Amino acid sequence: MAFVLASVAIFPFLLFLLLLGTASANGLSKSKLSGRSASRCEGWRLSVESGNLRDWDVVPSKCVGYVQKYMMTAGQYWEDSKVAVFTILEYVKTLKLVGDGKDAWVFDIDETLLSNIPYYQQHEYGGKAFDSKTFEAWVLEMKSPALPSSLLLYNRLLARGFKIFLLTGRDESQRNGTVHNLFQAGYKGWAGLILRGVNEQGSQASAYKPEKRAELVKKGYRLWGSVGDQWSDLSGPYEASRSFKLPNPMYYIS
Repeated sequence: MAFVLASVAIFPFLLFLLLLGTASANGLSKSKLSGRSASRCEGWRLSVESGNLRDWDVVPSKCVGYVQKYMMTAGQYWEDSKVAVFTILEYVKTLKLVGDGKDAWVFDIDETLLSNIPYYQQHEYGGKAFDSKTFEAWVLEMKSPALPSSLLLYNRLLARGFKIFLLTGRDESQRNGTVHNLFQAGYKGWAGLILRGVNEQGSQASAYKPEKRAELVKKGYRLWGSVGDQWSDLSGPYEASRSFKLPNPMYYIS
């Protein structure tokens, strides 16, 4: 009887803890992160990169400083990118290409081949809500530098004989500026640059990019690999044989 009474007394307390945990999880999903420790922000970033945390709008205010430090030159971001690229290169070593001109690889552009850190430095590293007009103005400046490890990977894949396709969420109206920026950053020799057409404006990347991959597959291309900084770059129908996500805790695209 004493055990039963104790259980009854403890149950409301356990229920309270459960509700508290649920409230905390909901707070995370709305980017209202509590706590000041770097470890808490590290946990937030891990949830972002793993795809556990979705549909968030801005970096939590208490984690802006953490993200800034993470993204700084010679910071952990650059090391994480290198490790991802070395992992990809190890995978590439295992492949036996057919060599008929249909062995393909797909890259996203922003935060995959080109870095927009100079832009996000002026926008609290994702701590401010995304502004399409100011970002479009930045794109027109054509000053996005290459991600060094991605440029290395790109050139290795070209040398190996892959046909490289660049599949981006940028608009067709930005083609000339994008091509110029890519050339300036050192990227050349791609087989196709795929941008959003007029009828594709506003569609989610998670729907638009699989459709474009499907078009490549129907043309006979074998998609051996795909690289992007968002899960929406990589997942969905017509996925590549292997998909590799590069780090990016500054923004989320569905």
